[in-house]
Amino acid sequence: MSESTRTRAHVYVTGHVQGVYYRATTRDTARDLGVDGWVKNLSDGRVEAVFEGPRDDVESMVRWCHDGSPMASVRDVDVTYEEPDGVTGFRIER
Repeated sequence: MSESTRTRAHVYVTGHVQGVYYRATTRDTARDLGVDGWVKNLSDGRVEAVFEGPRDDVESMVRWCHDGSPMASVRDVDVTYEEPDGVTGFRIER
């Protein structure tokens, strides 16, 4: 897939999203969909993630973030769309 057919979503998730396997479940879901990017916890209690790939798959990940892992309680998802930068694979950042 060329860079011009990819999209990138930069997401901040607010709620009870740390300590509930949110990052691991995000990684597994993104890998299942073939979406590239990363996810990490922030010091203010939010989770930050970047998703890159085909628009439909990235949109699926953004929708997934509204529920997240089974133990999560999501209050808000803030999404910004950006130019893809060619990230490959999906990882949990520390």
